Amino acid sequence: MTRPRLAIRPRRRSREAVVPMINVVFLLLVFFLLTAQIAPVAPFEVTLPEAEAEETAQTAPLPLFVATDGRLSHGDLRGDAALAAAVAAGPVRLEADTRLPAQALAKLLARLTEAGAEEVITIATRAPSP
Repeated sequence: MTRPRLAIRPRRRSREAVVPMINVVFLLLVFFLLTAQIAPVAPFEVTLPEAEAEETAQTAPLPLFVATDGRLSHGDLRGDAALAAAVAAGPVRLEADTRLPAQALAKLLARLTEAGAEEVITIATRAPSP
C-alpha cells in the first residue's frame, strides 16, 4: 500500500512593506517643509561687511536691507515705508552693503534714531581666521 503524497506548496516570499515606509517618509518631508523657517530673500544684492565679534544674531524680525546706493527694503516695503516698518517691528536688524559709504550709514542711523529706533543691530559676516 502506497501512501498518498501530500502536495506541499512552496512558501510564498513575504513582500516587504515598502508602501507604508514611503508614506512615512513623505509625511516627514511635508512636516519639515511646513515647519521650516525660511529666511527672507534680499531684494537686491547685499555684500555684508566682516566682523571679528564672536556674537551671533538671535532670531529677530525681518532685516532692513540697505543697498550700496542707499535704497531701503523691509519685507515687501521700500524706502521710507520700509524704515518705518523696521522701527515698528522692534529692534532693527540692519543688513547694509559693505560698499555703502560710511556717511550714508551715519545718516541712516540718525534717521532710524529720529524714527524712534531704540536698538539697531548691524549684521556682518565673521572675518576669516588668520
